[in-house]
Amino acid sequence: MKRYLEFRFDIDDPDFVSSLDELSLWSSPFGLMLLENVPMRRGMAVLDVGCWTGFPLIELAERLGESSRVFGIDILTGSLKITNDKIRAKGVQNCGVVSGDGSSMPLKDNTFDLVVSNLGINNFEDPKAVLNESHRVLKPGGRMILTTNPVGHMREFYDCYRKTIRELKRNDLMDGLERHIGHRLTAKATTKIMKDAGFAITKVEKDSFAMRFIDGSSLFNHSLIRVGFLGGWKGVIPSGEAEEFFSALEANLNRIAERRGGLRLTVPMLYIEARKK
Repeated sequence: MKRYLEFRFDIDDPDFVSSLDELSLWSSPFGLMLLENVPMRRGMAVLDVGCWTGFPLIELAERLGESSRVFGIDILTGSLKITNDKIRAKGVQNCGVVSGDGSSMPLKDNTFDLVVSNLGINNFEDPKAVLNESHRVLKPGGRMILTTNPVGHMREFYDCYRKTIRELKRNDLMDGLERHIGHRLTAKATTKIMKDAGFAITKVEKDSFAMRFIDGSSLFNHSLIRVGFLGGWKGVIPSGEAEEFFSALEANLNRIAERRGGLRLTVPMLYIEARKK
């Protein structure tokens, strides 16, 4: 059995979470996009929904300064421990965290000037409920900002995945793959659910970056991929067939890398800013 197919982890284990600087590598381009565009003024009350291990929560708190108060909320207690440790280590006085579910926040109505969520929308079990709750806790005229990787991410990988399905004559798996890909929203669909939650869209920014790997083997064994992506990729394939399929997929990716001097996977980025009506 390939080692990456056997990998197991507990996303709420503080020791495991503390090892995941690579996930900051993943979230940082989106967070930097947010920080470049986010409206700033003195004396803001800010909430980061799905703050996880504290980025961009702590960075926002430091950039906005001590006249502002910045809070994060997350359902994972292990990640909140890491965030609190970072807050203490950095001596940030205007920042704190709350344990809670973004779809049912233990927070008062009309409390915040700004709510942000970096890469949260694709990971929330009920994104519509989270947006409704974000609308509730915002003051009238308050701003909601989110970043996400919309449909189209890593298209080069998924093209090879489709090719491997066809080569193995397993076209019955294609619908499952397309459902997996389709769980990420388009820009149009994302703005629609924000409008449905009572927001008026005020700004949309798009960009992209590339993740490069020497070959398919390095892709599958990368800790970010094993934690953040491999589970979904494996979920398309019946469990008893994973070894055969991923061996073929890995070989196909390695051949592409050999021809092109490596793998280059495109990741689109989307920034949406909206105002509470």
